Amino acid sequence: QLVESGGGSVQFGGSMTLSCVISGFNSDDYAIGWFRRAPGKEREALSAITSGGTTLYSESVKGRFTISSDNAKKTMYLQMNNLQAEDTAVYYCAAVSPPPDLSKLLRLWELGFAMDYWGQGTQVTVSS
Repeated sequence: QLVESGGGSVQFGGSMTLSCVISGFNSDDYAIGWFRRAPGKEREALSAITSGGTTLYSESVKGRFTISSDNAKKTMYLQMNNLQAEDTAVYYCAAVSPPPDLSKLLRLWELGFAMDYWGQGTQVTVSS
């Protein structure tokens, strides 16, 4: 089970940190990460982190978003900086074990594949 939290409203240029608590998922070889869905838009995979610590970012968030995880707390985070209107969306966390080819992971998530678990989502709204 994956449960997201930390969403809400933020002003343009502001920051926000999302959390995803992961339970019932026991694996030594996995990838966990985030995707979002905005109204009228396709699913967009944002970032992932593997059990080995490899991180992946989409071009749209690279340099602004940072993914991290705390294994002891079984929690994953997404630190989002310099938020823009186009970041408004419902944000979901996802997990897969074992992960596929990492060069394909974010694209697979966008297509709805290679996800064993995902959460219910948390709304992020960026406004003036």
